[in-house]
Amino acid sequence: MPHPSLRTALSLRLPIIQGPMTGSDTPALAAAVSAAGGLGTLGCGMRSPAAMAEAAAEVRRRTDRPFGLNLFVQDTPAPDAATVEQAVARLAPLYAEFGLTPAVPARWCEDFAAQFDALVEARPAVASFTFGILNAAQVEQLHSADCTVIGTATTVAEAVAWADVGADAVVASGMEAGGHRGTFLATGRLQAEGLAPAEKAPAARGPSQADFAASMVGTMALIPQCVDALRPRGVAVIAAGGIMDGRGIAAAQALGAEAVQMGTAFLACDESGIGPAYRDALAHATGTDTRTTRVFSGRPARGIVNTMLQRLHAHEADVPAYPVQNALTGALRRASAEAGRADYLSLWAGQGVAAVRPMPAAALVAVLEAEWRAAQAAVGALGVEQP
Repeated sequence: MPHPSLRTALSLRLPIIQGPMTGSDTPALAAAVSAAGGLGTLGCGMRSPAAMAEAAAEVRRRTDRPFGLNLFVQDTPAPDAATVEQAVARLAPLYAEFGLTPAVPARWCEDFAAQFDALVEARPAVASFTFGILNAAQVEQLHSADCTVIGTATTVAEAVAWADVGADAVVASGMEAGGHRGTFLATGRLQAEGLAPAEKAPAARGPSQADFAASMVGTMALIPQCVDALRPRGVAVIAAGGIMDGRGIAAAQALGAEAVQMGTAFLACDESGIGPAYRDALAHATGTDTRTTRVFSGRPARGIVNTMLQRLHAHEADVPAYPVQNALTGALRRASAEAGRADYLSLWAGQGVAAVRPMPAAALVAVLEAEWRAAQAAVGALGVEQP
């Protein structure tokens, strides 16, 4: 029996998934996208289990359509004292601008095991993951809870690794995408060591700086390769990275993707959780204003260049890995937002940022649908033209 398409399995009218934007998305945004015919998603990487349950309940209060929850697959770190002290000293001058001193938080991140249990309990239509990979037993547990499992990959090897553990679909995230890179495998490590994904602990060991650099594959190159590797196995590919309008949706489908995931496009929506300073930065950014950096969180992520990125650029290789740096800069980013300054915000955005369109989410989905259908018609017309 043919494998059902992702849209059929999820009863989606449109091939549009709102990307999880931890700290910026809201239940109102996810519900609006789902109600309009796409798939809304909540980024829950920094939400507590209780907050996850509350957010999922709020989406369900607003719509009866399918939605997704996304988690970061990660272990709780135990950094040495010297590393933390150096990071605190590095950030002290920046905190001083707001009359603050950096402090070491009580914990570095939420416990993934507890978050995973909360995800299973919430039973969303889609459970998606980034930063690492589940094992086959965890995927089966989600399937038993009637969740469609979607992994994030930045290379073909990572996409295949997700297929190997039983994922239903993979988000193939090109280097153009805003926010954190989902890289979790060292380049060539699986082939060199002859181990299956489930036999490794990529989330615990983490990729190296060189692996992130090697995994910066563009969307147009990544999508067809992932489709060729996964389609024979019945695993859907979702395109992400630089897609801002209906033409991008049609182009991704022409490459074999069943749907697209769009984050930056939805950041400027009325229902987004970002503040005025972030919105103003989005409104004035151009396609050459983003960079991939570790200075905000300790993990490579694409965002708009600002003062913090410039001041800490020389320390790209020195800041502690995610989530330690992310936790240490949290109060600084909050202070910057409260002061209405974008100087020290993590202004995550993709290379398509110049094409953001501020409007309600439902209106944006309607515009995207019209553009997508027009692009499909245009491509069809080109196909019948005579030379």
